[in-house]
Amino acid sequence: MNLSIRVRHGQQALRLLCLAAWLLTALSANAATEVLRVRTGARVEVTTIDTDDALWAKLSHDRAQDFDVFAINTAELQRCIAAGLAQPIDPAALPNLARQLPRFRNVGAIAGLTHQGKVFGVPYTYAEMGLIYDRSQVVPPPDSITALWDPRWRGRVLLYNGGSHNFSLAALALGNANPFQINGLQWPAAVDKLIALRRNALGFYVQPEESTELFKRKGAVLLLANYGSQQVKLLRAAGVDVGYAIPKEGALAWLDVWAIAHGTTRLALAHAWIDYLLEAAPGEALVHRQGLANTTSESPYLRAADRLIWLEPVEDVQRRGELWSRIYSGDRASRVLAP
Repeated sequence: MNLSIRVRHGQQALRLLCLAAWLLTALSANAATEVLRVRTGARVEVTTIDTDDALWAKLSHDRAQDFDVFAINTAELQRCIAAGLAQPIDPAALPNLARQLPRFRNVGAIAGLTHQGKVFGVPYTYAEMGLIYDRSQVVPPPDSITALWDPRWRGRVLLYNGGSHNFSLAALALGNANPFQINGLQWPAAVDKLIALRRNALGFYVQPEESTELFKRKGAVLLLANYGSQQVKLLRAAGVDVGYAIPKEGALAWLDVWAIAHGTTRLALAHAWIDYLLEAAPGEALVHRQGLANTTSESPYLRAADRLIWLEPVEDVQRRGELWSRIYSGDRASRVLAP
């Protein structure tokens, strides 16, 4: 998810950039922008985009001079920091950081939030890529990522159509130490694993609403939930009796944070926006309206023992995408790995 905001104070504006329309829906439902206007006299202008690439294009234009605050996942934030598109955040200006759960207050333990001892991102929402299953057919509930490869479910598994995440999934299933860094010797095994996974596929989806429609219409029994609990909420709202499990190997998880654009001078307003969104009401809007977790209260979809593996930059996004495209097309391993 990515978002950027502009707010007007007199002739000024706090400019917010975001990737996901669902986040804008949650913000609007909670009247977040109106709250900030009442508190500061500033007006918020929101720009939404559809992809990480579009977010990068917006921020890199004029070195992030066009926005004040943006929402982004931790892997993409590292790219922005390296390019000088984000500036440090002052934790002392965010008293509501004290409301966050301990694992989010410990920013040093989450890759991508800090750089050279300074904080660049404030965790806001997250989702884990767990397993959604038909409770009437998958008994007992799945407890391992290997359930996706179970021959009992041949042709009945719904998968996400994305090369980067799918190779990380394969690496996780293979027991690789770091699923985000596949070395030369590990590529053949990862390719074989995804070819085998494709044989179990009922279909592929990109958007969460699409997965709900496919699950119902095609009678899937198992779904790799790229959007996590958000998809659980959508399926249950559609009348499907599903359960949700985090595999024992852990679940890949994206963590979205608020960051401050390099070019802004509206630092007080930027910090006020981030601090407000750590209050109870905005967090509750994420949970109840979108089925997403916030960073100030425990997720109703997770257990304390569940292991989350925060996404990190991968070794080669382009290579993963190219190889996945060949796998998706049905190529055998020798053709997938061909130069």
